[in-house]
Amino acid sequence: MQEVGGSIPPGSTTPLAPMPVTPQPLERIVRTAPSPGPRLLVAVSLALLVVIGVVDYLTGFELSFVAFYLLNIGFAAWLIGRGVAVAIGALSILTSVAADVAAGAHYSTIFVPIWNALIQAVVYGAVIWLLGSLREAQHELEEKVEQRTDALMREIGERERLEKEILEISEREQRRIGHDLHDGLCQHLTATAMAGQVLGQKLAARTMPEAVDAGELVRLIEDGIAMTRDIAHGIAPLEMESEGLVTALRALAGNVGRTFKVACTLECDAPPPIRDVGTATHLYRIAQEAVHNALRHGKPRQIVMSLSQVRERAQLSIEDDGAGLPEDWQSGRGLGTRIMQHRAQMLGGELSIEPSPTGGTLVTCAFARPRE
Repeated sequence: MQEVGGSIPPGSTTPLAPMPVTPQPLERIVRTAPSPGPRLLVAVSLALLVVIGVVDYLTGFELSFVAFYLLNIGFAAWLIGRGVAVAIGALSILTSVAADVAAGAHYSTIFVPIWNALIQAVVYGAVIWLLGSLREAQHELEEKVEQRTDALMREIGERERLEKEILEISEREQRRIGHDLHDGLCQHLTATAMAGQVLGQKLAARTMPEAVDAGELVRLIEDGIAMTRDIAHGIAPLEMESEGLVTALRALAGNVGRTFKVACTLECDAPPPIRDVGTATHLYRIAQEAVHNALRHGKPRQIVMSLSQVRERAQLSIEDDGAGLPEDWQSGRGLGTRIMQHRAQMLGGELSIEPSPTGGTLVTCAFARPRE
């Protein structure tokens, strides 16, 4: 279903002041389990060193356990820090040499165990430096991601605030135009009609044939008054009616029936209590846009609007029995449909547009039921 560029402008938003969106840091959005304390990690690393040393001693000096010592050192370097990892590395070298000597290793010269210890120190030091650098790079990347996320959240919040301000300005201008039409032009046309009636009475008193033309002129002016009031009600419906959304929707249905000669009704046995003007304005504009889309593109014989609530959810639906959705309606969606979706999102709800069982189109806006 296409949107309408038609006779009654699809208004825009809430007259309420826009609420600023406070961006939340990434760590507040994604809750992670707290990491264990450094003392516990040091104790675990030391315990692993003891276990590896005991197994190294029990298996004899012919088998090398450098890889297992290295895993423990990597654990300390990644989760605790370089300082602790260096200490664990030094203890690992002493433990390895001591285990080999205790297991019966004999060296031709004292230079051999010293050389082995130096080789292990170089390997352990390189691993500690690489893992520490990688960990620092990861921390920097996480900080940059968090900063970018915060900046993105602030930008999204600012964009939402600007959208609300733009829609609020548009709604305020429509209300002003509606008031001007209702209080200004209607009053002027009413005075003109009264002057025409007086003129008609004077012409009739003189039995002049122009009295009939004066009566016809008065009738045309009264029709203009009715049309102007309908336009004013369409522009600022919730300001003109004291009973709120339900009354405005009934007035919309009546106006559609009179103007377009289409059966338009409102089904609303137990409407949800919607006392917020902003929420009611969003819902009315969604209904107004959907009805006029149906009139322009679907050529329906009947349009049914309904406002209902089920538990914690409320729903506004507009169903017609017209020609239905064209095949390319998804790619051809215009500004009106996007505004309807944006209004539904501002209500915290969802908007769906789909073929109806009657062959026409069904537009549904479901949102959280307003609190009493």
